[in-house]
Amino acid sequence: MTRSVWKGPFVDGYLLKKADTARASSRKEIIKTWSRRSTILPQFVGLTFGVYNGKKFIPVYVSEEMVGHKFGEFSLTRTYHGHTADKKTKRG
Repeated sequence: MTRSVWKGPFVDGYLLKKADTARASSRKEIIKTWSRRSTILPQFVGLTFGVYNGKKFIPVYVSEEMVGHKFGEFSLTRTYHGHTADKKTKRG
């Protein structure tokens, strides 16, 4: 179920403060965040966030097309290594 429109998008407060200070300082540094549930706002465009996937921080550069999505969508938590080949059929 999605969030109600009248409530507006959810963003952690500390994330807004960090984004404002990063934009004011104009330094290109990664903003670390554990908040995968936060919505990407237009103020975040052009910044790089390190989104935690449970093991490490994945750098996510926010572009115009990402606005409205969640940070967790761009930091995958599972790695797919493909299906293992059946060893019996390879022998023959």
